[in-house]
Amino acid sequence: MTRQALPPRPTRRQLLMTGALLAAGLGGTSEAAAQAYPKGPVKIIIPFAPGGPTDTVGRLIAQKLQDIWGQPVIVDYKPGAGTAIGADFVAKSPADGLTFGMVNSSFAVNPSLRKSLPYDTLKDLAGITQIANLQLAMVARPDAPFNTLPELIAYAKKNPGKLTYGTPGAGSTTHLGAELLKREAGFDMLHSPFKGSAPAHTELMGGRIDIVVDPFLSVLPYVKAGRMKMIATLGDRRVPGFDYPTVAETIPGFHVNALLGFVAPRGTPAAIIQKIQADTEKVLRQPDMRKRIEEQGMEVVASKPEQFEAFVQAEMKRWARVIEDAGIQAE
Repeated sequence: MTRQALPPRPTRRQLLMTGALLAAGLGGTSEAAAQAYPKGPVKIIIPFAPGGPTDTVGRLIAQKLQDIWGQPVIVDYKPGAGTAIGADFVAKSPADGLTFGMVNSSFAVNPSLRKSLPYDTLKDLAGITQIANLQLAMVARPDAPFNTLPELIAYAKKNPGKLTYGTPGAGSTTHLGAELLKREAGFDMLHSPFKGSAPAHTELMGGRIDIVVDPFLSVLPYVKAGRMKMIATLGDRRVPGFDYPTVAETIPGFHVNALLGFVAPRGTPAAIIQKIQADTEKVLRQPDMRKRIEEQGMEVVASKPEQFEAFVQAEMKRWARVIEDAGIQAE
């Protein structure tokens, strides 16, 4: 029996060239898929009930993306469990870019607040972009014995256990922001969680609680009407167009904003994620869109995917410490 001669082993140069060609081919396939994206209807999952500023922004972006892509962009609502139901739906969707979802600050808070999430925040979901920051504010009843944050802190220290503050719910960004403020400034006040902003506002204006921490836009009409008084906003700079002081002016470095962003199932091709981000940024940079978002009490961010992922990881670590120190649990 005659043995066949084995083909010569490829040289190192040949192997490198083959690898480069394969990589180029795969890259080309990925880029081609991104250029052809989307080939059909796109679904954006919103983890809230219809209505409110986040839903308004989501629907505005969906309409603009539909105009760019020439394909239907459908908004689908999956509310509940502090946005975990919507995030889980996105995490378990096909990683083809045709389903992605909106998230808010709960996305970074839930891993510490909810011990049995049905998905892994970092392993199952990929960041696309941070759309915007939502400004938060601290207001007091009109007859409260303080008018500024330094006065509030001094009063709280002299009267331990007397101040009560309300928020739209335990574990909300407003709740965590107030707890962070307590820790940073070294004073105490009792948390009174409500199921939404409206009942917290009613209790404040009725004189049954002293303070409310809520989105800036939500309390602004009451401040203008003299039914609440602004103590401070929680962002790193003053709200554009308004002369209200920030917490950072009393406690340097302090800032809390509620984020709004897009995430996709982990495994979605990077080129497609980058295309969604680029087209979303194009939408957010339009003057009329920026104006509409600012009218909702938000500030446009439009970060890159890697920036958004790094920000989420930093926020997860930050809020994990606050939640542990304050002993906060999900409702």
